[in-house]
Amino acid sequence: MTAYLLKRLIIAALTLVLASIVVFAVMEILPGDPARLMLGMNASADQVEMLRNQMGLNAPLVLRYLHWAAGLLSLDFGRSYTYSVPVIDLVRERIAVSLPLALIALALSTIIAIPVGVFSASRQGRAGDTLAMGAAQLGVAVPNFWFALMLIYLFAVWLHLVPAGGFPGWSAGIWAALKSLILPAVALALPQAAILARVARSALIEVLNEDYIRTARAKGLPYRAVLWRHALRNAMIPVLTILGLQFAFLLAGTIIIENVFYLPGLGRLIFQAITQRDLIVVESIVMLLVAAVILINLLVDFSYAIVDPRLRGRQ
Repeated sequence: MTAYLLKRLIIAALTLVLASIVVFAVMEILPGDPARLMLGMNASADQVEMLRNQMGLNAPLVLRYLHWAAGLLSLDFGRSYTYSVPVIDLVRERIAVSLPLALIALALSTIIAIPVGVFSASRQGRAGDTLAMGAAQLGVAVPNFWFALMLIYLFAVWLHLVPAGGFPGWSAGIWAALKSLILPAVALALPQAAILARVARSALIEVLNEDYIRTARAKGLPYRAVLWRHALRNAMIPVLTILGLQFAFLLAGTIIIENVFYLPGLGRLIFQAITQRDLIVVESIVMLLVAAVILINLLVDFSYAIVDPRLRGRQ
């Protein structure tokens, strides 16, 4: 088990290094000059050159990458070109919105998907299965921004139960902050719940056809106990894989939802930084998200051995 964990950690570290090189290279080939954008089109060439020197943009490419990578390791991401504040301060401020949003959406997705998947698998081929999977197919097909607009119209415009957008900040109170995150979390969770329910159903159907399940039923165990205690646990590996991918998506892929609800999260910050050519902000946040995805995948890999002890023996 120790060798397995060490191997995974080495692979994760190499992936992180390779990702940093790719991210840095992609940012460098994007069109546009940050110094020119900051000074405006009427600035002289000498002024632009002076600012480029101050920002370190004229240094050799390799030195710039090494300096940036060393800063990432020490959590010194540099200063934003646009906001003139440390990038880490921007990240700390925005992640206080994006992380709770992602966690709430993931929890809602799991709470919805697992019972639906179990219900559908236990009634394979019946009307309940058809209805559940039809709803799941609809959830996969409909984009989350449409769900967002419908939720705003129903619960904010018509019923006036929650705000239509904006974020008052956690200083305004936990309930006030959570109310502003409910609709975006639901809009994010519904499509993900549809995907997770289909995966859970497929995995459960496969497990329910195994010989040990038939043996447990032949010994007189109630079907509900076999389904929830034995079959579901052994079907959790593909479900955990999807959950890990979904959390990474929910943390990094909320740009559209955060713009629909006007939430000051990481997704909106990345969108603004790209439009303003604030490369240091884009590079740093993308690398943080890459590191989060790698860490989540590591945790998912480790959880496999907890859910299925047979994997520990193989490793």
